[in-house]
Amino acid sequence: MNVVIVDDEPLARERMARMVLALGGFRIIGQAGHGQEAVRMARDLSPDVVLMDVRMPGMDGLAAAQHLAELDPPPAVIFCTAYGDYAVEAFSSQAVGYLLKPVRQADLAAALSRARRINKAQLAELRQLPGMVLDGRTHITARNRRGLDLVPVAEVALFQADHKYVTAYHGDSESLLDETLRDLEQEFDGRFIRVHRNALVSINHIEGLDRNHDGQNFVRLRDLDIRPQVSRRHIVGLKKLLDQI
Repeated sequence: MNVVIVDDEPLARERMARMVLALGGFRIIGQAGHGQEAVRMARDLSPDVVLMDVRMPGMDGLAAAQHLAELDPPPAVIFCTAYGDYAVEAFSSQAVGYLLKPVRQADLAAALSRARRINKAQLAELRQLPGMVLDGRTHITARNRRGLDLVPVAEVALFQADHKYVTAYHGDSESLLDETLRDLEQEFDGRFIRVHRNALVSINHIEGLDRNHDGQNFVRLRDLDIRPQVSRRHIVGLKKLLDQI
C-alpha cells in the first residue's frame, strides 16, 4: 500500500516513515508539511493511506481530510496527533483511525490493517448486497484503554446490549460503545436486523439459523463464535429476510 505522511514537524515525519517501513508491505510515496500540500500530493500520487497530523499551519488536518474525501478514489485517512480533543471532528471526516502521539508501533499496525481491509472498492461491493444500504456512518467510535478508536461498521457482526452499555463484536475483537441499541437499530436499518431485545446482527454476516432441542433459535454469524438467540417476536421477520438473500 502507498502511504503519504503529513506533519509540520520534519522529525515527526521521519519517525513515522521509519515505523511504517518497519511493518513491511507499505511504501512511502510522499511527505507533506501542511494540509494544502497533502491535498495536492494526494491528487497527483493517489495514495492508499494518508497519515496526518491535526494541528498544522494553514490548512489543518481536519480540513484537508474533507478535501481528500472528495477524491476518486479517496485515500484512507489516519490521524496522528498529540491532542485527544479532536476525536469527534476526526470521526465526522470518516477517518479510519485516530492515533495519539507518541504513536506506538502496535497501534499503527492495527490502524493500517483496518485501512487495508476497508476501502472504497470494498464498500462499493457491499452496496450490491441485498439489504445493504450504506448511508450514514461507515465507522463507529469505541472506547479503549488509550481513549477512543474507530471501528468499521462493515466489520461488525453483532451489537449486543448488557445493562447500560452496548458491545460491538468485530472479527476477533469487541468494543464497548456509549450508544443505545435503539439508536443503532434506527441508524443502521437495512444493514442490521434485531433478533432479540438485546441484540442486532449484521445482515451481511448471517450464515444461517440453528435450533436446539428446546426449540430455541440462534443466529449463526460469519467470523463470530457467539450465536445470539432469536426471540419468538423476531423469528418470523428474520426468516423472511433469509428467504430473500
